[in-house]
Amino acid sequence: MTHAESAIGAVAAPKPLALKLGAAIAGACVVALAAQVSIPVPGTPVPMTLQPLAVLVVGGLLGPRFGALSMVMYLGMGAVGLPVFTPFGAPGLARLFGPTGGFLLAYPVAAAVVGRVTGNGIRGTPPVPRIPYPVAILAALAGTAVIFAGGVAQLAILSGPGAALALGALPFIVKDLANVVVAGLLLSRFGPSTRALR
Repeated sequence: MTHAESAIGAVAAPKPLALKLGAAIAGACVVALAAQVSIPVPGTPVPMTLQPLAVLVVGGLLGPRFGALSMVMYLGMGAVGLPVFTPFGAPGLARLFGPTGGFLLAYPVAAAVVGRVTGNGIRGTPPVPRIPYPVAILAALAGTAVIFAGGVAQLAILSGPGAALALGALPFIVKDLANVVVAGLLLSRFGPSTRALR
């Protein structure tokens, strides 16, 4: 191979860091799209949305560092006023201080937790055909618990502990358990395919 061919190949081949950053941006966009699928729930300011499911999957596919970075990017996009949050609620940075802000602020931690747990399922000599389903379910459960904890904690500050559970947890338990099942299936099947992004 000539020097010129080597130079062309170096330009054509994506740099690992650039690829990971691109995946993190894509993950933030996926969560932004999931936020638009949002249904108001009577009696609570917290809507039912696909965001938590998207956060679990993005964190599990990108791993702890770039999954968390993806969610920080997402929050940054929303904080500066881009329409990436759900259609209901205050715009921009104010959203993070409102009744749904605790859920949002928990997303980077949740993504990191899911990424860390799923990473334990793809260690070893590749190719790993799939992450064991119990590991994927455990990861999704852990991430969901982090999101619940963040959301309920901020609601408790704004409206009291009892109201926080009634507004931010109880109406969403069934839906979020379904999210865990779906996320577990997706991470079990596709987690190993993004191993290079970790």
